[in-house]
Amino acid sequence: MGRNGSPTVGVLMGGASSEREVSLRSGAAVAQALRSAGHKVVEIDVRTETGGELEGQAIDVAFIALHGRFGEDGRLQRILQDRGIPYTGSGPEASRLAMDKVETKRLFKLKHVESPPHHVVVHGESIALWEQFARALGYPVVLKPRAEGSSVGVTVHEDCSTLLDGAVECFRHGSVGLMEKFIAGRELTVGILDGKPLPLIEMQPKSKFFDYKAKYQDPDTKYLVDPPISEIEKRRVQKAAKDAFLALGCDGMGRVDLILTPFCSVHVLEVNTIPGMTERSLFPKAARAAGIEFPDLCSRLVAAALNRRRDGFWAAAML
Repeated sequence: MGRNGSPTVGVLMGGASSEREVSLRSGAAVAQALRSAGHKVVEIDVRTETGGELEGQAIDVAFIALHGRFGEDGRLQRILQDRGIPYTGSGPEASRLAMDKVETKRLFKLKHVESPPHHVVVHGESIALWEQFARALGYPVVLKPRAEGSSVGVTVHEDCSTLLDGAVECFRHGSVGLMEKFIAGRELTVGILDGKPLPLIEMQPKSKFFDYKAKYQDPDTKYLVDPPISEIEKRRVQKAAKDAFLALGCDGMGRVDLILTPFCSVHVLEVNTIPGMTERSLFPKAARAAGIEFPDLCSRLVAAALNRRRDGFWAAAML
């Protein structure tokens, strides 16, 4: 333990994924917030996928701020558990399932969570087959890699003329991807904290959908906290988000992205087990709308990580 018996928090950031720069910003913001709340903090730049950066680090709890591969797919969580270090967020298996879009779809169907229709696509398949999939789904369609976050590698296609370009982009990130029907509607996100949904946030990107540029670079992207939606629809959206979170076995914190159509149907797009913590990030915005300021949010996540070890969470997470 740190001074006065308080835990030393290792903020793990960076990583080797396509989301490294965003992760570094998240980690820096978390470290500053925790220090302002009186915590002793060690910032750890994770550059490999072995956990070697943890060697010699005297930390009592890990705050995971790594987005994308390794940090968000369960491998880092497994390493921390093997080393006896409690950490923020979901366990190894839930993290793996949430990162794997094919597995996510399978569990959503099993648990009756509404999600856009899709086909799994594999490198080497003919474009003719892809066109057949797209016609069956109905244009426009979305192509996305199997295991990337922050909309990395995601493309939208109005017709078959751009499918080949989309395939090239999708398969830059792996040999398996997802073709999904594009669902028009209001783009919403719901943070989950301690098992409870936070206030809704609506994203209004200038582009057709909330892509990487809209999330992290475009100053014209608008965010409406607690948007003008009827109370019945808000409850339906929050219930869908919580159902999706639980369907994957997630715990602690997360963020669920959804579409609310003009016909009031709700479609879950994905569950993020390590939501962004940058100045533009949605999870802290939602927490603030619930009366939880950023330093307190980070402190609560650290406390929850320590409490879950005491309450036997790890044993369940290992199953």
